[in-house]
Amino acid sequence: MRNLPTPKLATADVCDAVGSAAAILAVDFTDYGGRVDFAGPAVTVRTLDDNSKPKALLATPGEGRVLVVDGGASDRAALLGGNLAADAAKNGWAGVVIYGRVRDRHELCHEDIGIKAIGSSPRRPNQKDGGEQDVELAISGVTIHPGDWIIADADGVVVTRELPSL
Repeated sequence: MRNLPTPKLATADVCDAVGSAAAILAVDFTDYGGRVDFAGPAVTVRTLDDNSKPKALLATPGEGRVLVVDGGASDRAALLGGNLAADAAKNGWAGVVIYGRVRDRHELCHEDIGIKAIGSSPRRPNQKDGGEQDVELAISGVTIHPGDWIIADADGVVVTRELPSL
């Protein structure tokens, strides 16, 4: 499956258009993927040091969605690496936002997908089917529901209930 077009939205324009209806994730994310700008409806996962749920999701058709993973800011293991990033790009995911770590940075930058995370770790995660999918997340004081719009670029990550018309 090829990637679906990502809406061309700038986080600053979204914030200007919708004001306080745009929530900003006040997290110092780093860009790791081959794209910096991406947007799409959220699919949510909460997990700690276990990437079973993200791995299973990224192997399915992404249809331009963004996987948001609350990894509890853990530095004990990476939740996404080169193989999962390749699957995500191949399967049409627009991006992945991880409140946690990635690995295989030398591979991630070559994949046609947006990847934001708070850091990297070479350690492999658990794969014991841990975590919860399609749940409400709270990251940096922002609540993210499945289906909320995630708009990401070099300025940061914005969450809105609906896609603004700009």
